[in-house]
Amino acid sequence: MEGGGGPLLPDSVLYEIFLYLEHADVLAAALVCRQWRAVARDDFLWRELFYRYYRVAREVPRHPAAVSWYDEFQRLYDTIPCVEVQALKEHSDQVLHLSFSHSGCLFASCSKDCTVKIWSNELDISLQHSSNMRPYNWSYTQFSQFNSDDSLLLVSGVFVGPHNSSSGEIAVISMENFTLLSRVRNKPYDVFGCWLNETNLISGNLHRIGRITSCSVLWLNNAFQGIESENVNVVKRLFKIQNLNASTIRTVMVADCSRYDSPDLLLDYEEQLAASSTSPCPIFDLGSDSEEGEAKPQQTAEPAGQEQPDDGDVAAEDGLQQFFDDIMEGRVRAAMTESELETRVAELFIRNRTKPPEPNLLPTDSSSKIKYLIFTTGCLTYSPHQIGIKRILPHQMTTAGPVLGEERRSDEFFDSLDHVIDIHGHIIGMGLSPDHRYLYVNSRAWPRDCVISDPMQPPPIAEEIDLHVFDLKTMKEVKRALRAHRAYTPNEECFFIFLDVSRDFVASGAEDRHGYIWDRHYNICLAKLQHDNVVNSVAFSPVEQELLLTASDDATIKVWRSPRTVRIQQAGKPRPRKLLFSWLLNQKS
Repeated sequence: MEGGGGPLLPDSVLYEIFLYLEHADVLAAALVCRQWRAVARDDFLWRELFYRYYRVAREVPRHPAAVSWYDEFQRLYDTIPCVEVQALKEHSDQVLHLSFSHSGCLFASCSKDCTVKIWSNELDISLQHSSNMRPYNWSYTQFSQFNSDDSLLLVSGVFVGPHNSSSGEIAVISMENFTLLSRVRNKPYDVFGCWLNETNLISGNLHRIGRITSCSVLWLNNAFQGIESENVNVVKRLFKIQNLNASTIRTVMVADCSRYDSPDLLLDYEEQLAASSTSPCPIFDLGSDSEEGEAKPQQTAEPAGQEQPDDGDVAAEDGLQQFFDDIMEGRVRAAMTESELETRVAELFIRNRTKPPEPNLLPTDSSSKIKYLIFTTGCLTYSPHQIGIKRILPHQMTTAGPVLGEERRSDEFFDSLDHVIDIHGHIIGMGLSPDHRYLYVNSRAWPRDCVISDPMQPPPIAEEIDLHVFDLKTMKEVKRALRAHRAYTPNEECFFIFLDVSRDFVASGAEDRHGYIWDRHYNICLAKLQHDNVVNSVAFSPVEQELLLTASDDATIKVWRSPRTVRIQQAGKPRPRKLLFSWLLNQKS
C-alpha cells in the first residue's frame, strides 16, 4: 500500500523489524521478512526506518525532489557509487588528480610519473593517450581541467628544482590531435590555474617584496599564444594583490554567477520550503541581506567585505602613519621584531595604495555575466587559512585592452579583495557544486584560541578534516561541517586533497586510505572507498553521478559504480553456466 497514513503492523512487529535493521541490510530485510514485504510501500514506516537507519535528525525534511520516503531509502541505498568495478594501473607513481570532460566521455589523470593521461569513459574504461612532460623540465603533473567545449585541456605541473622551489608551468593540449599548443609560467605552482572561458586561462606569478611580504599577480592568458601573439595581446594582468606574513594566493577557480538562480539543490531547508511553495524555478531576492559580521576574519589587514571605512579604520590608519613617521624621524618605540616591523610598514603601504573593493558583491539581475575568482590566501601565516573572492567584470574576460593595468590611477597600486572568508584552519581542498552556487572547503582546524605570533610558525592542525559549505550567493556558511575523513601530515608537509561535488553527493579523498561520499541534503556519510594508500583526488562523472573515480598514492585509479548500475550492466551480459546447464538438460531429454 502506498503512502499510508500510519503503520499497518502492530507495534511488536515494527519493533522486531527495527531490531533486525540494527544488524542487517535494509533491502535484505525487505526480502526476508514477510510482514515487511506486505507493507513495503507504507511511507510512515519508511520514514521511521530512514531516520533510525541513517541517524538523521527528525527536523531534517525529505529531499525536495523525493516523491516518498521509500524512494529516498532506495536512492541512498542503490545509487551510491560504492561498488568497485575496475582498477586502472597504467600510472607508475602516485596519481594526484582526476578531471572529467564536460560531456563525460573523457577524463584526465595527473601523476608523479610526470604524465597526463587521457582516458575514454566507456563501459570498460581504456587509455586513449599519454603525454610525458619531462622533456619540458617538469618534475610531475598535478592538475588538469577541460575547457567548456572540451576542445582544450589545461595541465598544471611543477618544475624540476631544489626542494623549496615554488615554480610551475601550465600547458594547453588540443583534444583534436593531442598537440601542445602553449605553455605559461605559473608561480607558485599550487595556484594550479583554471579556465575563465573557452580560450582564456588564469595563471599566477609571485614577486617577493620583503622576507615575509610579497605580491601576487594573476594573469589572463590566451590559450593560442604561439599562433596569435604577433597580431593581438595574448596576456593581460587581471589583479595585483599584496600578501602579508608569508601568505600567498593559491588554488584559483572561477564561479559563474549566472547559474545561481537555478540551483540543482538548495541546502537551506527554509529556502527549499519557500521554493517548493511558489514555483519550480524560483528567483531568490536577497533584498536587505547583510554581509556584516559574516565570515569576517578575526585578524586581517585586508577589508573582509565592501563597507566604507569607519572612524575606527581612520584612527588605525592615522596610527600606522604616526608609526611610520616615528621610524623615519628616529623616535624610540617599543621593541619589535623584524617580521612585525615589515608587516606594519606593508599594512601602511596597502592602505594608501590599494584600489577600493567593488561596491556590491552580492549577485543581482544585472550581474548575469559576472564571474567570481575564488582562491586561498591568508593574512596571519604562510599556511592558507582564508578564501579570497574577487569579482571579474565582463570587460576583464579578454586579453584585449590595457596589458599592465594602465587604467588604474597612480595611487591604486594594488587590488583589494571583494570578500574574505576566514576558515581558522589550514585549507587543503576546494570544490564547486555543479550549479556554482555552493563552495565546499576541506580544512584542518587550528586550536580554538590559538594566537599566531610568528608567521613562519603556524598553529598545529587537527587530524580530523572539516568539510565546510558556503553559499556564494549570500556569502554565508550553510549547514554544519561534514566529517569522517582524516589527514596526518603536519603543516609544512600538508598537501591538497581534491574533492568533487555532484547534484546530490559530495566526495573527498583522505590520508586514511579511503575516499568518502556524503549526501548533500542530509549531511550524512554514505560510503568509504578503500585504497592501499592516501586518496588524493575524486571525480564524479558530470553526466552520471552514479560513476565516481578515485586516485591514490598507490598508483591506482579505481572506478566505482552504484549497485543499481552494476545490476543493470550484469543483466545485459550472457551467463555461460546457465546456458550450459540448459544445453545438458536438452541433451538428456
